[in-house]
Amino acid sequence: MAGSDSPQPQKPQKPVRAAAPPRKPLQVMHISRKEEKEILEKEAEKPKESAFDKSKNINPITSENPGSKEMLASGPSKSRKSITAFKKEETGTGNLEGLTIADLLKQESFKEVSFSKRGSTQTWDPNEARSVDDFDFDEDAFLAALDENEPIGTTGEIARGSIIGAESDGVYVDIGGKAPGFMPKNECGLGVITNIKERFPKGLEIEVLVTREQNADGMVTVSCRALALRKSWEKVLEMAKEGKVAQVKINGFNRGGVTCDIEGLRGFIPRSQLADGANHEKLVGKTLGVAFLEVNPDNRKLVLSEKRATTAARFSQLEVGQLIEGKISALKPYGYFVDLDGVSGLLHQSTITNGSIRSLREVFEIGESIKAIITELDPGRGRISLNTALLEGLPGEILVEKNKIMEEATDRANKARNILRQKEQSAG
Repeated sequence: MAGSDSPQPQKPQKPVRAAAPPRKPLQVMHISRKEEKEILEKEAEKPKESAFDKSKNINPITSENPGSKEMLASGPSKSRKSITAFKKEETGTGNLEGLTIADLLKQESFKEVSFSKRGSTQTWDPNEARSVDDFDFDEDAFLAALDENEPIGTTGEIARGSIIGAESDGVYVDIGGKAPGFMPKNECGLGVITNIKERFPKGLEIEVLVTREQNADGMVTVSCRALALRKSWEKVLEMAKEGKVAQVKINGFNRGGVTCDIEGLRGFIPRSQLADGANHEKLVGKTLGVAFLEVNPDNRKLVLSEKRATTAARFSQLEVGQLIEGKISALKPYGYFVDLDGVSGLLHQSTITNGSIRSLREVFEIGESIKAIITELDPGRGRISLNTALLEGLPGEILVEKNKIMEEATDRANKARNILRQKEQSAG
């Protein structure tokens, strides 16, 4: 208001800034950095020198280092030069700038390492190229070490060892491995073993078959029984291949036939393959001659035949060109079956005569004895082929002079053999 005596408010004043300190000239700043750099370089040199002294176990200011007092007395610059020269002389290198204590220790260890080469000792230079021949490398020793650590006992392998101990549940066998092989009691043989310790005394040498490879302890499982079974199957297969007849003892029967043991294996003879199949239960305890019908180790199937054994034994007595005598046992539309002491031969209608036949009944009758020549033998299928036409002098003679031909059969058979040999030679 005009004329009022009240004071007017004052405006706030701006704060006054303090005067900044005067800046140093650029030249002074540059000099300070240079001094700082020199100080850092001097401090970096001190750890290198002390590390070098520690690696050499030398204290430059003690009496153990000759001339150390002189280096100290001659001033710091001279002392550093002497130490540098000392390091050059000891380490054999003229440039140690920038090295750390690890580098120095590594150089010293390289100088001390040596290796043998062909009987001489040489210093190892880490920068030198090396080959396998530079080392003491023995190939024979290396292979021997591999053999020592090679696992012993592959499944299916036959091993030989000695008994080192017997327990109630099995036998321990030393077969040359890190640990002995173990043979369970039920694998100790084909038969029943009552006293295992008596059957397998300590030190007894045996052959076993590995049935399970090494476990974590290096022990393998072995078996005498499995090895015996393998050998039995191999022998039976060989006998079947050669067509041999085996003698077996019947130990049981069922509805289909009888059972027996052969080479430690269980064999089966069907009723149809028995000479007396109607009363097969009475055969238990008896010994029969049998031949092999089927031998299969994979499924353990062994089928035998008494009839085949009779045939096999009879076949061994027969040969092609032989004159035999038998009885007519059956008449078929295609010919006659002739009983030849346990085996049957077939006289086919085409081999009865070289003439024409209106009916087979007009030549031979069932039960009549005849003589014929063997022209073919097949032991595998049990077949014998017979021929009476070779005994004829003229085609159809057997239809008119049958009795005469049978009486002169021996002489006529000799001529027939000559004819057969000529046919074989012409065919060959």
